[in-house]
Order: sequence, then structure tokens, then C-alpha cells
Amino acid sequence: MTVSNPIFEIEQTYGQSIWMDNLSRDVLQSGELQRMIDTRGIVGITSNPAIFEKAIKGNKIYDTDIEAGIRAGKPILEIYESLVFEDIRNACDILRPVYEKSNGLDGYVSIEVTPTIANDTAKTIAEAKRYFTTLDRPNVMIKIPGTREGLPAVEESIYQGINVNVTLLFSVESYIDSAWAYIRGLEKRAAEGKDISKIASVASFFLSRIDTNIDHRIHEKLTGVDRIERKVKLLEVKGKVAIANAKIAYQKSKEIYASDRWKALAEKGAKVQRLLWASTGTKNPEYSDVMYVDELIGRDTINTLPPATIEACADHCHPGDRIESHVELAYNLIENLQDPDIDIDLDAVMEELLLDGIEKFVTPFQSLLNSLEEKARKLAPV
Repeated sequence: MTVSNPIFEIEQTYGQSIWMDNLSRDVLQSGELQRMIDTRGIVGITSNPAIFEKAIKGNKIYDTDIEAGIRAGKPILEIYESLVFEDIRNACDILRPVYEKSNGLDGYVSIEVTPTIANDTAKTIAEAKRYFTTLDRPNVMIKIPGTREGLPAVEESIYQGINVNVTLLFSVESYIDSAWAYIRGLEKRAAEGKDISKIASVASFFLSRIDTNIDHRIHEKLTGVDRIERKVKLLEVKGKVAIANAKIAYQKSKEIYASDRWKALAEKGAKVQRLLWASTGTKNPEYSDVMYVDELIGRDTINTLPPATIEACADHCHPGDRIESHVELAYNLIENLQDPDIDIDLDAVMEELLLDGIEKFVTPFQSLLNSLEEKARKLAPV
């Protein structure tokens, strides 16, 4: 039985899917994920090394499997994968009815390739293939970062028939590059007469980290400002860049999927690579806790929310088709960053965020492996 909440309206009226940005064995075994599907309208789930570190570190629910891996003489990385792969498979099985009912539109579970290989194309391709084959679920998506080295891996993985979640996209240009990498992969596959109708991809476009970075820069610039005009200009862009950036990306998406190249693929059953809004938990308490939901509701998109934001949205989101509202203002706002009184280099911000984003996955991944090694020592048979 479903409970009415704004999330169902977002999906049913406005055509946006809501996924959950959280995965742990507790969520699976307690029935929490099924409850989120039934009562909160969740139709997909994402994971990353930071999420798994939080899930596994200090959680006894994994100890039996860790101990079994130690007794079998498995290396730490293999033990880590066995834990994570089991959770991913079980999540895929729980979401499989959603996948079937939506004809492959939703019901996906995302897992990130090892973050330490983000800048190695060949290794990323090999790992994506290994993950996809080993997990053996039609509704699993392999996360590949949208780095310079990652995008050729996206193209090749799509060509090989692997579902891909292109992650860590911050700039509009990087999103455009990811969309064309997806299209090239499909074109190469279609040219060989292979089926392209079962392949799915999303482009994870990050939000709150952009505002956090730029708001920090604005705060520094406001220190000692002596002209009221400059202060007003700086405050006008505070907390607004991420949403403006996302609205422009959506317009670019519409252009790409209206192109003749895409239409030729659509005739063969290809699915649009949907934009997925990521990093949607509001970091600044001055802002609405659902600002990255309410302002970016739009057809053929996904919003992936942490549990706290899901509950906030179920309680007080205000659904409306807003992704294409105030688009001209969005373009103007991004252009105004170059105003000498504001002087924020958006390209530099995006590059900094990408490098920081990779590090935010590498650090917890290494921390988790270290934690597993420590657990292995404690659980090792005497």
C-alpha cells in the first residue's frame, strides 16, 4: 500500500524519477529499501565508496562474511568486493520488479569502479566489464567518472553493452561530452547490427558541491567590500549557480536528443541518457532542504536523494515543472560570474571540484580497506 506524498506526484505528473543515494546491508535486510519503494516512490539506488565505507565500517552485520573471507585466505580487496557485490545483487533483485514494470527505464542500482583508477582508461574499461559480468544483473549500472580518461571508457563500455552511470559531472561541457560518448558507443554497436534497446545510461550532474565552493569564494570576496553595488552583485549569485548550471545542461540535453544522429538511434530502440541530479542534500542551513529537488523537477530526468532529503521531500516538496522556468536568467547568472565585481572563474571551480570529487571517493575507499584489514586482524583465527 502506498502513502501519498509529493514524490509520487513528481514521478507521475512531471516525469522525473526519484532514486535513493544510499545503500547498506541493513537497508536491504530490514526491508527498508522495499518500504522506500512502496511508500516513498523510490525507483532506483546509487552507491559509492563513501557510502560503502559508512555502511561497512564498524557494522557487525558484515563480520560473518569478513571472517569467512579471512578463513578462505582471500586478499582484502577481494573480501571488500564480495561484501559490496552481494549488497548490489540483492538490491538489484529487490528493484527488479521496478525495472521490469518500467521496461528498463528505472529499477537500477549503481556501483562505482575502483576510484583509484579514475585516470586510467584501459583499467576502467576492464573493471567495468568485470563488474558488469560478475554482478550478472540486467539492472546494474557501472559508475564511471566523467574525467578526460573516463569518457573513452564510457564509450567503449556502452559499445560492449554495459549500463553506465557517468559520474562526477560538474560543468555543462563535461555533461555534453558524456552524452556524445554515450551516443558514439551506441552508434558503434548499431553499426555492427547489435541490439541497442536494452542499454541504459545516466549522466550524474552534481549540484550542492558547486554552491558550497562558490559560496565560500563569495564569502571571501565580501570581506572588506566597500561598495554596496559590488556587495549586491555578489549576494545575487550566492546559492544560485548550481541550479542555473543544471538548467543550462538540461537545455543542451534537449538539443542533443533532438539531433538527427540521435533520431537514427532512437529508431533502433535506443534510450535517452537521462540527466541525473546528484549531490542534492542541501549543505547550507540557510537554504531550503529541498531546493535541489523543487527547482529541478522536469521530464526525463532523475533526482537521487539521500534518505534525509527523501523524507523532507515527502513532507514538504512543492512539485511543479520548473526545469525550464527562468532559463534566460540562468544563462545571465552564469555569464555574470565574469563581471569584474564578481570575478569567479567557473571553469577553475569545475576543475577543482572534479579533482576534489575523485579524492572524496579515493579517501573513503582506502579508509575502508584499512578498516577491513584491521577487522581481519581481529577476526583472524588464532
